[in-house]
Amino acid sequence: MSSTTDKLKGTANQAIGKIKKGVGEATDDPALKGEGVLQEAKGDLQKAVGNAKSTIKKVTGL
Repeated sequence: MSSTTDKLKGTANQAIGKIKKGVGEATDDPALKGEGVLQEAKGDLQKAVGNAKSTIKKVTGL
């Protein structure tokens, strides 16, 4: 996966996770809230991977 793809997927997962977390809080559904927290964390990780790939690409010139 390219760095841009990782960043885009990460942003999407962060947004979906925030929505799930909010709906879980609003409906008092701990399972949905937990799912949202995990998806948001997955998005954070994907964006970090994308940023690392971008940095490596810049440093190595590949």
